[in-house]
Amino acid sequence: MSRPADNDLRYRPGDAGHVESYFLRGNAPDRRLAFWLKATVFAPRTDCAVAELWCIVFDADRERYWSEKRTVPFRHARFEGDPMAIRIADGEFLLADEGYARGEIEGSGGSCRWDISFHPTEGPLSERLCLLPSEKMVDGSFPRSTPLTPFPSLAVDGTIEVWGDTIELDGWTGMQGHNWGDEHAWEYAWGHCLFLDDQHQPFCWAEGFSARTRIAGRPSPLISALVVRRNDEEYRFDRLIDLWRQDADIDLGAYAWRLRLRGPDGEAALSMEADPDEMVCLGYHNPDGRLSHCLNSKLARVELRVNPINEAAFECTSEHGGALEFLRNSPDLNFERVV
Repeated sequence: MSRPADNDLRYRPGDAGHVESYFLRGNAPDRRLAFWLKATVFAPRTDCAVAELWCIVFDADRERYWSEKRTVPFRHARFEGDPMAIRIADGEFLLADEGYARGEIEGSGGSCRWDISFHPTEGPLSERLCLLPSEKMVDGSFPRSTPLTPFPSLAVDGTIEVWGDTIELDGWTGMQGHNWGDEHAWEYAWGHCLFLDDQHQPFCWAEGFSARTRIAGRPSPLISALVVRRNDEEYRFDRLIDLWRQDADIDLGAYAWRLRLRGPDGEAALSMEADPDEMVCLGYHNPDGRLSHCLNSKLARVELRVNPINEAAFECTSEHGGALEFLRNSPDLNFERVV
């Protein structure tokens, strides 16, 4: 039996207890300006499935943020084809080598309209990423929430119309991810960053997570993984249960995530930190009725250091290019922007 394509929908109509999302994000190379779009399937255990269209625009230079979502019954949405074509309300995606995202949402803060195209950047940086140590785990029973990154490095162009302005996405970079499971993780920090050279071209990226799942109803220890790809070299730190070689710290007081991992490829240290004034809090429903809260930034500061086996160590820094998310089971009452 062949493996499902990376962006194939794992939800099957009638399934009870399923969450699944496709997301696209992009960052301006020289400004603290970014967008995040997401299409979600949510199937509770006791009710009909719905589809959700999410949009956030982060403009920290002007201290303004736009966020909204739309929800429709799953039967009124479309998730089909290879490549995957999605339609939810007034939003549509084509997740392909020559992909696009188009749509519009009306919200309390006015409307936002986007017409975005994207394609993989040249070279190995754009090849798919599986953060898990084995491909057999992608559609297995563990972990309960599966992350996959079909396009870890994208060139992004187009326009976003919001606040009465038109934002030109000229030379932006981004990525597209896909995740699914029977619930959201109990707790996690997740991050992705494209590091750019002096010509604003990506030469390295890092993606990883630290997460707790539930085992026999109780939260597990933090389990972490990190993959770094630099030019045509990849360094994997993905031994999930090798806890004595992992040092992870999720510091929600400082909105920071620090991770140090050791493995056969050497040692890596990742530090990501977000400004809470530049974040949005999202409510993620779980099939059992529990509400998780995701603190979302696409403008995080990132520091990476890798010390490979038998190679020279290297460091990468991004002042505002990091996608950083924290998931928790209690709301942060200090956040004014909640979706």
